[in-house]
Amino acid sequence: MTITRDSLLTLEAYSKIRKSSKPEAIAHRKRRSVALGEHMTLQFEDEQTIRRQIQEMLHIEKIFDEEGIQSEIEAYAPLVPDGSNWKATMLIEYPDPHERKRELARLIGVEDRMFVEVEGHGRVYAIADEDLDRENDEKTSSVHFVRFEFTAPMKQAIRAGAVVKLGCDHTNYPAHVVIAPETLASLAGDLR
Repeated sequence: MTITRDSLLTLEAYSKIRKSSKPEAIAHRKRRSVALGEHMTLQFEDEQTIRRQIQEMLHIEKIFDEEGIQSEIEAYAPLVPDGSNWKATMLIEYPDPHERKRELARLIGVEDRMFVEVEGHGRVYAIADEDLDRENDEKTSSVHFVRFEFTAPMKQAIRAGAVVKLGCDHTNYPAHVVIAPETLASLAGDLR
């Protein structure tokens, strides 16, 4: 199902369920998040997370005109996986501003060194920031959007229960983690 103007709630309808649906939305987002080391989290998007994001933007910005709604849909819809990939918001988090500035300078290019490794297959490196360039010569951004494209045999292996790792092989942030079964079950649902 795709996100269309007609599939969204009106501001009024969303306002009524916003608070009551928040715990479920948070739990869903948490189930689809993977911490990589101490300072990086990938939040894997799906139609539910993006639909909520669009509804939140419309609510916060009080957008109710057709053009404004369509603009929000067009901004966020590309983050919904299309059946052959996983799409994620990658967050680099350092609470201390000085450490953050120093580390973001050391992590230039980190978004291109993110990978998913499906048991029995080679690494799939992220395609990063297709919407806009998020780094300059001095530092990388603390937020990136990444996409991992899978071959048919990889998708089949994931759906069949293969072990899947998320990792980074950037010189200044080497890390990898096995994706937890509950998270992997949710992510496998993104693949057709």
